[in-house]
Amino acid sequence: MNILVVGLSHKTAPIDIREKITFPADGIDTPLRKIMNLPACSESMILSTCNRAEIYVAVKDPDKAAGHIKSFISEYKSLPLSKFNEHMYVYEGEEAIRHVFRVASSLDSMVVGEPQILGQIKDAY
Repeated sequence: MNILVVGLSHKTAPIDIREKITFPADGIDTPLRKIMNLPACSESMILSTCNRAEIYVAVKDPDKAAGHIKSFISEYKSLPLSKFNEHMYVYEGEEAIRHVFRVASSLDSMVVGEPQILGQIKDAY
């Protein structure tokens, strides 16, 4: 099983794109259920803040799963993939683990050291 992260952040996407890809916390159950029904995804988590939207999944086939997740975002948000694909990043395995630790420790935040992101990760989990 591999860990896969598909997302975008303040480093890769302008705010108008980030606003279109967010997943509000009060309705997170619906997209989570849909992701769990995607082929190749066995566990999932959505981290959606004002500066990032990331989907974390446990998968057997990372390449296939990344494509399914991008298609899911496009369909769920009614936004053509061509509008946001260039802003997306995909990390797998050790790179994905390194990324989540950088995010959790706020090394990947707009303000390094801000404490909110760790709580947001806990809530997402």
